[in-house]
Amino acid sequence: MLLQRVLTALLLAPLAIAIILLPTTPWFAAICAAVFVAALEEWLRLAGVRGRWSRLAWLGIAAALYGLLWSTHTGMVGTAVITLGIGWWLLAFAWLRHFAFAAAPTTENRRLKLLAGLCVTLPAWLALIALHGHEPHGPWWTLLALIIVWAADIGAYFSGRAFGKRKLAPQISPGKTRAGAYGAVVAGLLVCLVGGSLLGVHGAALIGLGLLGVVTVIASIIGDLLESLMKRHAGVKDSGSIFPGHGGLLDRLDSVFAALPVFALGLRWIL
Repeated sequence: MLLQRVLTALLLAPLAIAIILLPTTPWFAAICAAVFVAALEEWLRLAGVRGRWSRLAWLGIAAALYGLLWSTHTGMVGTAVITLGIGWWLLAFAWLRHFAFAAAPTTENRRLKLLAGLCVTLPAWLALIALHGHEPHGPWWTLLALIIVWAADIGAYFSGRAFGKRKLAPQISPGKTRAGAYGAVVAGLLVCLVGGSLLGVHGAALIGLGLLGVVTVIASIIGDLLESLMKRHAGVKDSGSIFPGHGGLLDRLDSVFAALPVFALGLRWIL
């Protein structure tokens, strides 16, 4: 499984880097919107939306919201949605502490999870646009945000295998350990500091960026755990099977969805 994961990552990484660095921000926003809508479709399946037409209707609503938010993303509305997105992840953390909440496959719980899916994806998309349009070095800041999450994932895997004994959230994700979380924070912090230095951040601003990197990694762990909770509720191992060894789009983006609003908003305060 590790070899399969590594090979898939090696194939996907150049494509992801090209999508970040080559297009202009409008084209980048359109590509990311399409990817996020596809990930939302997997979320809808986890939420219990079985009918194809029901899922298409929700995806149509999401697409319309992306278009609406694009027209206001440079103003206060975009900042407000990103900020509310961070507030949502604080609520999600409370949800993780009450594993059984919304677990029953009722209509009310399904609607709640549908709303949660929009809260997960829309602020993250706006955060991506904000990072990509940041001056200077917007695309590179975008890439750094994602590399922080990727490095945290790698650090969690190897530190968890080497030192992991105490479980982080056994009811939600038995494979995750506290040692893995510590390894994720260390790896993400190092990448953030090195990347910030290369992008011209020094002194007190670099210290602030390092602290932001730590908070970003913590948010990414919450995002990962929330998707694990959704899969537990749905009784499935992966959200999809599009990536060998990695599962579906949602399995690859769960940490990113939570990390992006934190990093984008924090970067505005630091720089």
